[in-house]
Amino acid sequence: MDSAIPLALQEGYDNSGLQVGLPGIEIHSGLITLDVTEEVLDEACSESCDVIISHHPLLFTGLKRLTGKTSPERILLKAVKKELAIYSAHTNLDVLADGVSRKMAGKLGLTDTRVLLPLKNKLLKLVTFIPENHLDKVREAVFDAGAGVTGGYDRCGFTTPGTGSFRGNAGTNPFTGKRGEIHLEKEIRFEAVLFSHLKENVITALLENHPYEEVAYDIYALENENIEIGMGCIGELPEAMRIKDFLKLLAEIFGSKGIRYSGASGKSVRKVALCGGAGIFLLNEALKTGADAFITSDIKYHSFLEAGNKLLLADIGHYESEKFSVEILYDLLIKKFPKFALRISKINSNPINYL
Repeated sequence: MDSAIPLALQEGYDNSGLQVGLPGIEIHSGLITLDVTEEVLDEACSESCDVIISHHPLLFTGLKRLTGKTSPERILLKAVKKELAIYSAHTNLDVLADGVSRKMAGKLGLTDTRVLLPLKNKLLKLVTFIPENHLDKVREAVFDAGAGVTGGYDRCGFTTPGTGSFRGNAGTNPFTGKRGEIHLEKEIRFEAVLFSHLKENVITALLENHPYEEVAYDIYALENENIEIGMGCIGELPEAMRIKDFLKLLAEIFGSKGIRYSGASGKSVRKVALCGGAGIFLLNEALKTGADAFITSDIKYHSFLEAGNKLLLADIGHYESEKFSVEILYDLLIKKFPKFALRISKINSNPINYL
């Protein structure tokens, strides 16, 4: 889970990861759900599941007592008693290239999709110096550790030939050259970009595969935006639609029983921005892109006023906007572990009803 949906990508307020359970326990079957409720827990027990994998974390804040007074407390007590693990992937799933918002776009049939607000301050650059005849081994090890990914490309790097100099002093065991003498070695300067959460793995791979006793390398923080990872998504419908027809399409695809909307009176919709969950913080980003519509949930009154007639602003419901996250989790896990017994919960955990 952490290699595919890195915990390091979650927001600071979030609490993704293992919520309940011991990491060393062996598991054989899992239940995927949007929310962890008491009904979902009962379902997992009845299906003899060892782990519940959810989008929304069971715990956002710390507990001061565990008495069973609240629903999360009762779930925790029962999960521990049943030795049932609970794992959540929340905002780190939101920001993935194939995350929640991109899944929404796929359901709507949007094309030319891209991230609405790219992730920042998550990229590093590795620069190191390798003897010519060891370049392939070291480079491949660093790539295998996850460095060199740029958009839809991987194993991206750059090399420059040069000459390195060093002198091994007392107590050293030089790979080449003689102790106490200055040695010149033909080396290759190698550089590659990596995500910050992969730093430890990449450096370990470098040190374990580099022939030198002391490996020279630099890590630079980059200000580049990662255009493939971030919050929200924007794309285009195959053809423009009337607002009423577009709203009907939203209701049909996402199962929304009550869509709150405003703005863009009389206009058609072609360019659509989306954000699963509470995404109104991306309203200005949607406006900057010239979107005809922005689809999200949990929109407050004054946000509808702010949008005015600049675009169609539609609240399709929090549960409805994120319900397909279970499909992302299922597809990811079943591809990696095809023999793992995995099922999607049949419980509708939406706490909101409509009259």
